[in-house]
Amino acid sequence: MNNQEIVAKLWNLCNVLRDDGITYQQYVTELTYILFLKMCKETGSEASIPEDYRWDKLMSKQGIELKKFYKELLEHLGENCMGRVREIYQGAQTNIDEPKNLEKIITTIDQFDWYSAKEEGLGNLYEGLLEKNATEKKSGAGQYFTPRVLINIMTQLVAPQPGELCNDPACGTFGFMIAADQYVKHNTDDLFALSVDEQEFQRTKAFSGCELVHDTHRLALMNAMLHDINGPIYLGDTLSNYGKQMKGYDVVLTNPPFGTKKGGERATRDDFTFPTSNKQLNFLQHIYRSLKTTGNARAAVVLPDNVLFADGDGERIRQDLMEKCNLHTILRLPTGIFYAQGVKTNVLFFTRGTSDKGNTKEVWIYNLRSDMPSFGKTNPLKESHFDEFVDCYKGGDISARTETYSEENPNGRWRKFSYEDILARDKTSLDISWIKSDNDTENYTLSELLDMIKEKSANIATAVAALEGLIGEVDE
Repeated sequence: MNNQEIVAKLWNLCNVLRDDGITYQQYVTELTYILFLKMCKETGSEASIPEDYRWDKLMSKQGIELKKFYKELLEHLGENCMGRVREIYQGAQTNIDEPKNLEKIITTIDQFDWYSAKEEGLGNLYEGLLEKNATEKKSGAGQYFTPRVLINIMTQLVAPQPGELCNDPACGTFGFMIAADQYVKHNTDDLFALSVDEQEFQRTKAFSGCELVHDTHRLALMNAMLHDINGPIYLGDTLSNYGKQMKGYDVVLTNPPFGTKKGGERATRDDFTFPTSNKQLNFLQHIYRSLKTTGNARAAVVLPDNVLFADGDGERIRQDLMEKCNLHTILRLPTGIFYAQGVKTNVLFFTRGTSDKGNTKEVWIYNLRSDMPSFGKTNPLKESHFDEFVDCYKGGDISARTETYSEENPNGRWRKFSYEDILARDKTSLDISWIKSDNDTENYTLSELLDMIKEKSANIATAVAALEGLIGEVDE
């Protein structure tokens, strides 16, 4: 049985718990408690678990006795163990009321072909389960899961290296850092050539994160453990003063949560130059401030459109970003690739300068949004959709870049804008589009839309003329 088949069977077990009123998110958390014990047994790493609370002891119980023992196990591991075990089980509680349902889940898991699963990688199996949860709309977990394709592209272009400190300040289930670890392993000619201390650094310090939601933090810890990553994963709010400790990074890869702080209160960080209730703008400030000033520390960040055009503090934060960092690339993403339909997002790529002034000279923008198909379950985003962008990016070497836009090719997706051009724009807006199409009306001015209406239907020309008379040439 391969990992995909195991994930399908594990997911189908959720139906067993329907009568207990358990949500998809609770089910995945519950599975994490149980799978942790089984995977420790399968990998021969039960030493960190007291002998009386290991998998075989759990398997020996039935009925009411099983339910009581399971509750005792969760409490004991969360209060009396150390390290990752304590972190995963701290505050753990079961939502399964029916002993027969608990017994069915445990016995089903025990019957899987774990030899084949280990061959494919237990980490890959667990990530498959997290992805299944994220794509299930009713679970609400999509907000913690960035499409794997996008994670891979961002990681490939930022290219983390051995010895670098990498961080995700809003890590969700830790997908970006796992991708960064895999990139380093796949692109280092001989990992065994690293010294013992260097290998220990990669395993225990190189990849770190922070997550606000307790249950999601558990999933991140489990995911990291199954990929043999033991770096710090903090449970806390990056946008509070707790986040001030997170700094000195070579690489940041992240997709921070969208929206404003509940109640509209301002961020509690007292070190932000531009405090605002907009979480994405605060995360952006945190990220570029958390990078080392070596001239090579870099980040790739998913952010919604409002970060590109928000006025007031938004404008000041964009200017501060472009002064302190070289904001060399913006990738405008298509809609439909995240759990919330219609959310418009971008990836900002930037490198922190050695000084705090004059680092951005020009910004290159790739428009992967206009004239693109609608993405979703029936038409998933693929790595091939990014092929032209990856070619244009050229490893961040701006001197090697050439524009695809020209008067002869107005729909070229790759275009350069000087820092002076951007400063001259209203509110220093980076919300720039130039590709025109009949199906992409957001990129047209009001005058252009009126002209299109005239061309499409002579019958409403009178109405258009009246409209023109009322509003005038608003665009001017």
